[in-house]
Amino acid sequence: MQRVYDFLRSHPTGVDVFWAVVLLGLNLAGLISTAQTPPPPDEEVVGAVLSPVSVVLSLLLSLVIALRRRAPERMLVLGVVIGLAQLALDIPPMLSDFALLVIVYTVAADGVGWASRLALTTGLAAAPLSQLRWPDTGQSALRNLFFMLFLTVPFALAWVLGDSIRTRRAYLAQLEERAARLEREREAQAKVAVAAERARIARELHDVVAHNVSVMVVQADGAAYVLDAAPDQARKALETISGTGRQALAEMRRLLGVLRTGEPEEAGEYVPQPDVEQLGDLVEQCRTAGLPVDFKVEGTPRPLPSGVELTAYRIVQEALTNTRKHGGPNAGASVRLVYFDDGLGLLVEDDGKGAPQEMYQDGGADGQGHGLIGMRERVGMVGGTLDAGPRPGGGFRISVLLPLKPAH
Repeated sequence: MQRVYDFLRSHPTGVDVFWAVVLLGLNLAGLISTAQTPPPPDEEVVGAVLSPVSVVLSLLLSLVIALRRRAPERMLVLGVVIGLAQLALDIPPMLSDFALLVIVYTVAADGVGWASRLALTTGLAAAPLSQLRWPDTGQSALRNLFFMLFLTVPFALAWVLGDSIRTRRAYLAQLEERAARLEREREAQAKVAVAAERARIARELHDVVAHNVSVMVVQADGAAYVLDAAPDQARKALETISGTGRQALAEMRRLLGVLRTGEPEEAGEYVPQPDVEQLGDLVEQCRTAGLPVDFKVEGTPRPLPSGVELTAYRIVQEALTNTRKHGGPNAGASVRLVYFDDGLGLLVEDDGKGAPQEMYQDGGADGQGHGLIGMRERVGMVGGTLDAGPRPGGGFRISVLLPLKPAH
């Protein structure tokens, strides 16, 4: 049945032609039957009789049905002309006149304004004109008036139904347009959020690289100073310069990867960014603010790339800040920092009863980030993975794995 329904919806003109042929056949059959049945001597012929004019009008009325959706205004005008011709040529009502009722509905639903008003006027005038042209002298005036009103009601209802459908279509089109506009706005806001977060990450990585280069300069000056007097110290300084240089080079590659526009850098001295060693201080700040936090470190701590340490710190800061803001009363959190052989794992969970989805759609911990968008950007810049979502029973969970070797 669904295939049949889809086929009929995709071929509206074919459906209209089918019903036009059916209406023409029924009307011609009625005309032939009326022509072959002589009326009683004392009664008039009630319906139209078979004649070339009635056949032509029947064909034209069937054409109105067949083309009503392709050219509703033209078919309405054709229907009005046919109706006036019936009045002028004294062709009594016949079954094909049902096409006038259909075209009134069609124009009210799909036609332009003037055509809709013409359809309403025609529909309301059809029954009175018919009664005036072919009055039933065997009935009382009150009965004829009631019959005229009875015939007018279907035309009025057809127009009202068509106009209601037009209004509903316009309303649905407006809703669809609004939904499409909101979707475009959300996409634009997401792009702006990503761009802003990338710019912020780029500035932070810029500070990291600048700090590493400053360390290299200091070590180089120290090595040059003690090169002759203390060769061992000079060798250690050169090794520090080598390691710091490689790390600065890796961070510079990430910086060039996220920097998209040549925005002017903010004035000020470049300073080192937070690292995982400061997570303890961050947890203590949260505890002082009234958020119970369970902090554990697993594995053997060791030096990490500056970008990885900065990413880990920012993610924990983001998660704990949002838990404190949106977790609700009596919320608690836990932070696990796990050192693997080739990566750093982070697990931040809370048991808050707030709205976890809204938590991570708002601004970040510093008021500039954009929740999960910013987290994913940060993790992606160091080649890591992030999994975030609600916990069973309430709360939110963020799991992150950061590789210790930068991806090439």
